[in-house]
Amino acid sequence: MARVTIKQVAKKTGMSIATVSRVINNHPDVSDMTRQHILAVINELGYEPNAVARSLIQGRSRILGVVSTGIAFYGPSQTMAGIEQQANALGYWVMSGLLHDPAFDRGEKALRHLLNRQVDGIIWAVPEVGENRAWICQHCRELSIPIVFLHMDHHHDLFVVAVDNYAGARMATEHLLNQGYRRIGCISGPDIWWEAQQRVRGWRDALTEAHITGVDRLVARGDWTAAGGIRALHELLERQPDLEAVSACNDQTALGVLKAAHQLGLRVPEDLAVVGFDDIPEAAYFIPSLTTVRHDLKGVGAQAVGLLDRMLEARKIEQGLTPETIWLSPELVIRDSS
Repeated sequence: MARVTIKQVAKKTGMSIATVSRVINNHPDVSDMTRQHILAVINELGYEPNAVARSLIQGRSRILGVVSTGIAFYGPSQTMAGIEQQANALGYWVMSGLLHDPAFDRGEKALRHLLNRQVDGIIWAVPEVGENRAWICQHCRELSIPIVFLHMDHHHDLFVVAVDNYAGARMATEHLLNQGYRRIGCISGPDIWWEAQQRVRGWRDALTEAHITGVDRLVARGDWTAAGGIRALHELLERQPDLEAVSACNDQTALGVLKAAHQLGLRVPEDLAVVGFDDIPEAAYFIPSLTTVRHDLKGVGAQAVGLLDRMLEARKIEQGLTPETIWLSPELVIRDSS
């Protein structure tokens, strides 16, 4: 089937090619009646604008680059879903570059891949692990396109979207304190992950302000997995046999804690209360159902696309934007485990 051209649309409408082009590119100087007439003919003929030609005219590809990792896992997959949905709503395509080991891969190859494909802007969705952000944060100022970072702390000269992990962990720990628990352990994620550090800090500060002493013996390192949660609970109980509650830094870890507690004959929450972090869809169906911190990971992705779109629009009219950090607030979902 031959492709319908803009000339055919113009001939069918009785309008000039320039007028049809203004409607296609959403220019304001067209009357509503003319606009509706041209759009009806476009729909009737099945005309599809040439994306390459439009990008050359507008100086934009309408493609956003995303550098990510671990999309098989719940958190990154939800963030990517939010990016895809909002990008689609704003008329962008998404092109991704994946890192296999965020602790050691600085992302140079992924960045080159996206820049060579003329993306309009980039969302850096790789978690902050150790010093893996140092290179890109240094070089992002040299890029000719805007970049938004996810999952990192505030930087005065960068555009960032992140969940307030500290507030979420503190909220969970304060809930356990309000329930009367005092010997509250924490099972972290890997020490070099920014999210893990923030969640441990929220737990620690809540206990310190409640005048709980000896908190160092109440924290064990996990690895975001259920198996890591099992190992860490055994470690905590060896150090603190009268442990009353556990704040796990993600729901998979909490699942391991629940299994280990069952194997040890500990009733949850009667003998050991458990709180997770993430509110994965299965959390409500754990036995017992899991109290956890819910954070809007799709919202993180959507906010990042919205911010990048604003940056691109500001560049188009040569308007400067002040770097900002958008914090998304989590909420505590109380269920049977606490």
